[in-house]
Amino acid sequence: MTVFTVHEPPPRRKETAASPDRFAFVRDGFYFWAFLLGPLWMFWHAMWLVLVLYLVLTGALQVGLWALGVSSVVKGAVGILIALLVGFEAGTLRRFTLRRWIDRGIVVGPTREAAEHRFFDRWDGEPLEAGPPEPPVSSPPTASPPPPAASSGTDVIGLFPEPQARP
Repeated sequence: MTVFTVHEPPPRRKETAASPDRFAFVRDGFYFWAFLLGPLWMFWHAMWLVLVLYLVLTGALQVGLWALGVSSVVKGAVGILIALLVGFEAGTLRRFTLRRWIDRGIVVGPTREAAEHRFFDRWDGEPLEAGPPEPPVSSPPTASPPPPAASSGTDVIGLFPEPQARP
């Protein structure tokens, strides 16, 4: 099962609430295309700030490696590690770009479409609770557990047979 976070955009002008068609479902996990074509993936998803920061930081890192005189193999390995980091953190980067959107909850489903169906079946216009459902109000109160049995002073639970004072 795949985990998705659901984000509601701010309403447009003359709207009281955003259309559910504009909700963003961000998958949690590895993004292959973000790994393979990071800057193009960021451009495609309109992640402008992330793209600029990525270009500046990778450019500065490559210039720093060049100034240190490291081999091209090390530069390539660093580039691959950065690409792996982008692939693993792509969902987090997308959520960062949606930081002004309203977080509506988490939903799990085998595909994005199934997750959308599950979310909108349960959604009533309010944020979904991530925890277990609350018990019914009319349930009788539960009995408190009995007090622990009195133990003798020599009973010890653990690895040592008898209690000893610390030196």
